[in-house]
Amino acid sequence: MPFILASGSPRRRELLATLGITFTVTKSDIDETQRAGEAPLDYVRRLSIEKAHAVAAKLSESALVLAADTVVILAADTMGILDGEILGKPVDADDARIMLQRLRDRGHIVCTALTLLQTGASTRQLTRLTQTEVIMRDYSDAEIDAYITTGDPFDKAGSYAIQHEGFHPVARIDGSYTNVVGLPVETLKSLLDEIGYTVE
Repeated sequence: MPFILASGSPRRRELLATLGITFTVTKSDIDETQRAGEAPLDYVRRLSIEKAHAVAAKLSESALVLAADTVVILAADTMGILDGEILGKPVDADDARIMLQRLRDRGHIVCTALTLLQTGASTRQLTRLTQTEVIMRDYSDAEIDAYITTGDPFDKAGSYAIQHEGFHPVARIDGSYTNVVGLPVETLKSLLDEIGYTVE
């Protein structure tokens, strides 16, 4: 059965490839606008489900479709992540700078929703959320500016990559490292086990 990754993210492709799975990539191209009053966790779960179904609708044969959506959630000191603010991808350098300054020397939550959709005669859908607490280090404004000039922040939720070798923005995490990169491998393995898909 063909395995399809419903994401154009190079980081997700790299992480999925580490499992030895042969897959193709098909982007979903859905509207990713957050609905009025929609909680961050509901939003990320909905997007992963909609992405999976949008790609499945393009297929003419049975397949296994994996969709993912990752958000950075900055909670106010008096609120939990259910009421938190989603930090998306920056629109420009100024937006990236503001996000990185807001994240500096404090914690936030990275949440990825994975949806595994098996199409065909026995359609089956599994969706799981993975959350990681991330504490950023106290980097300087000069470090932020140097990082922005690399161009790395512009396709990243929250304007950073945990794995960036020059910036190293993260002090510590509590939870899955691969979740912060964009594809929680541990969660994916569990989903694949649940549907009986063998990873070599």
